[in-house]
Amino acid sequence: MHVAIIMNGNSRWAAQRGLPPTAAPDEGVATLRNTVRLAADAGVRTLTLYSICTPDCRRPRQEIAADLSVLGSYLRSDAEQCREHSIRINVIGNNGQLGAALPRDFNDPTPSSCSDSRMQLRIVVDYSAHDNVVKATWRSTDACAPETFDRQLREIDRTALPAGAVDLLVRTGGGSYQSAFMLWEAAYARLHYVDCLWPDFTPRCFQRALACYCGDDGQLVSIA
Repeated sequence: MHVAIIMNGNSRWAAQRGLPPTAAPDEGVATLRNTVRLAADAGVRTLTLYSICTPDCRRPRQEIAADLSVLGSYLRSDAEQCREHSIRINVIGNNGQLGAALPRDFNDPTPSSCSDSRMQLRIVVDYSAHDNVVKATWRSTDACAPETFDRQLREIDRTALPAGAVDLLVRTGGGSYQSAFMLWEAAYARLHYVDCLWPDFTPRCFQRALACYCGDDGQLVSIA
């Protein structure tokens, strides 16, 4: 199962408490840490975190900084623990946005590294430029078979598709906004919107999201 999450609401969470926009890293990191652990325990094979998309973005810069702060803090504190628990981290897009927070040798998307892992954790940062490549590739293939398109896309960007299609796309922060993230992967995903800000995304919220996808066959995922 491939679950993707748009983490939204870090700066609003801080603003509601009269704090600076980037004051939510501890709470956001704790939520992220719990979500990664619960996803792995539930048997999720790939967890993709859609972070920021700054080109053509109307979001205030402080909101983007808040999201980056949460991701950077998480990578600095938990990257080694992820490795110890066979959770493979890949960052797709603009790695430079995360700077020194990136662990060494973290970004090996080869099939062997993914298949040997308990779960693949993908962090997507500024991927819109890649979307332009996707669109250009699609036009150049003259509506060829999906298998051919996948192969050609991998030749351009080998990090783009090893995880396969997204099964469940979760968005926190309330509302049902459009997103340009990973359009090819998420085209047929089940959408689940959560009316809470990211630092308030609890294990129960995650359980409901998984049940949104698994409920059709009655196989609900139990999370303590």
